[in-house]
Amino acid sequence: MQNSKIKLRLIVLSFLQFAVWGAYLTSMGRYLGVFGLGAKIGWFYSIQGLVSIFMPAIMGIVADRWIPANRLLAFCHVVAAIFMGITGYIGMTEGYNVAFNDIFWTYTVSVAFYMPTLALSNSVSYTVLGKYGYDVVKSFPPIRVFGTVGFIVSMLFVDYTGFQDNYNQFFASAAWGILLAIYSLSLPACPVNKGGERKSLAAALGFEAIRLFKQKRMAIFLLFSMLLGVALQISNGYANPFINGFGSIPEYAGTFAVEHTNMLISLSQVSETLCILLIPFFLGKFGIKRVMIIAMLAWFLRFLFFAVGDPGIPGVFFFVLSMAVYGVAFDFFNISGSLFVNNEVPESMRSGAQGLFMLMTNGLGASIGIMVAQVAVNFFTQNQTYFEGWSTVWCIFAGYALLIAVLFAFVFKEKKVKNG
Repeated sequence: MQNSKIKLRLIVLSFLQFAVWGAYLTSMGRYLGVFGLGAKIGWFYSIQGLVSIFMPAIMGIVADRWIPANRLLAFCHVVAAIFMGITGYIGMTEGYNVAFNDIFWTYTVSVAFYMPTLALSNSVSYTVLGKYGYDVVKSFPPIRVFGTVGFIVSMLFVDYTGFQDNYNQFFASAAWGILLAIYSLSLPACPVNKGGERKSLAAALGFEAIRLFKQKRMAIFLLFSMLLGVALQISNGYANPFINGFGSIPEYAGTFAVEHTNMLISLSQVSETLCILLIPFFLGKFGIKRVMIIAMLAWFLRFLFFAVGDPGIPGVFFFVLSMAVYGVAFDFFNISGSLFVNNEVPESMRSGAQGLFMLMTNGLGASIGIMVAQVAVNFFTQNQTYFEGWSTVWCIFAGYALLIAVLFAFVFKEKKVKNG
């Protein structure tokens, strides 16, 4: 009976873990735009990538050596929730006079303690599943799907309550975080490693795997992973304020897409959930090169559909198509790339290789990408009419993704499989 309940408990963990993130990730850019910080959106999204370079590794070592992962998970969520709540409080008290420096640093501390919990929650799930005799590879993916469900539910809650326009989204995230912190303490204990081999900080960060760059094929793959990682945070930061901005145009004011942007964007997460199931087939049928090219072309279409769409009829259908291809763009890149790296390196290097892959994509690539995007958005949306400016911006992003796809097709070589 206890075994049958443990999966349900981990499902709740996964749901809450991503509900914390879903409360603000896709709507924060809208709040910043409404309250006069639209030109600084890139800073808020880039910091997620920057802290992801080192904070997960540091907390991973702490969990391995000193503090059980479920307790450390609770601690990180409490700290993240407190500072996210402070961010919301500052936004509430300062209103339209809110200053960048007043909320950026409290937000940064919150994110610095939240990002490690993505790995810690996985670690807790792996440990608990193993403790109760489950096959982690088979049992974890269905549990993880409920994380995306939690993200979607949180997005819809913020949309329905009208929080996507204001600081209340930060309070919502903080509330989810406190709830999860309390819940984490009730989970089965995760033992620390008091003996045996201990991973260094350099290994945890993936730096020891840097020698993979000596292998030409792997070096090319990691380089292109960073270049494609540039696209990861762009639509998270700018899709909501872009679509919401159409509200200033009389013919689009009051349309469903403008009023319920988060609900529209949540279709991206639905697509992500469904596309996870397609990865084994596509990798087996087409191989990593074609799957990565498909992902790059999906990013091209993601941005192109934003460039030609609008909240009216039939323009809104291009937005829907942009959400639909997101699952292919994200999953076929992030998950397939991770699986490829895992299969290409010796078992002894897999953890370091995964750290290096995450460093190149979600760390360097995503941070560089959103900051460059901020420059492009600020320049073109201030020097052209609303639709022309944003259309130019999205076309630039689409052209970039297409260029990466073409270069990757010519430069990256798959291993030749010998027959017979």
